[in-house]
Amino acid sequence: MERKEIESAVEAILFASGEAVQLKRLCAALQLARPAVERALKDLGDHYAFERRGIRLVQMEDSWQLCSAPEFGDAVHRALEVRKPAKLSQPALEALTIIAYYQPTTRAYVDQIRGVDSSYTMSLLLNRDLIEECGRLQVPGRPRLYRTTKQFLRAFHLNSLEDLPELAEPSEAEDPLETEVPLEPETGGQMRLGENGEIMDSKEEETE
Repeated sequence: MERKEIESAVEAILFASGEAVQLKRLCAALQLARPAVERALKDLGDHYAFERRGIRLVQMEDSWQLCSAPEFGDAVHRALEVRKPAKLSQPALEALTIIAYYQPTTRAYVDQIRGVDSSYTMSLLLNRDLIEECGRLQVPGRPRLYRTTKQFLRAFHLNSLEDLPELAEPSEAEDPLETEVPLEPETGGQMRLGENGEIMDSKEEETE
C-alpha cells in the first residue's frame, strides 16, 4: 500500500467511526506496522492544518479522532441547532479535579477531600461521560474505582493527562494559580486552578 493510499485509508476509517480510534486498531485494520500508520496520521494532520480545512485531526493519548475546526464551532452549532451544554457546577468541578489528579480513585476518597457526599455529583460526571468506572479497589467492600475519559481530554483540549497543569505545593499556594484551561470548547469559558486544586470558572468569578 502506497503512502498516500495509507493516508486516505486512515482518513476513511476515522471519518466513518465518528469517534476516537486507537492506534493499534488502525494498525490492525490496515495490517500495517505502527510507524507507517503514525506517519500517515502526522501527514494527514499537517495537511488539514496547512490548508486551514474545516476539520482537524486530534490526538487523545493513543487514540485519534476527526473533529471540526474550533474556529467554525459557532457556525456548526447554528447549522445543527445544537444547544450549548450546561456548565458544570462548582461541586462537579471540585469532584472532577480530584479524580483527574488522583485517579484511579474511589467515591469515598472524593467524599473525604470534599467533606460532603458526592453521590449525585459523581452520577452527573458519569452521565456527561467525563469519568468512567475502571475496576474495583481490592479492599473489603471492593469499592468502585473511577478515572477520567477521552471526553474529558477533548473537553479540556488535552492530549493526555500529562498536560494537566501542576498543582502548587501548599506553601506556594497563597494565591490561586494563573494556569487556565478551557471549560467547554463551545462556550469559550475558562477555568483556573485554585490554591487547593479546585477548578474555578474565571468568567463566573468576574461577574460575581
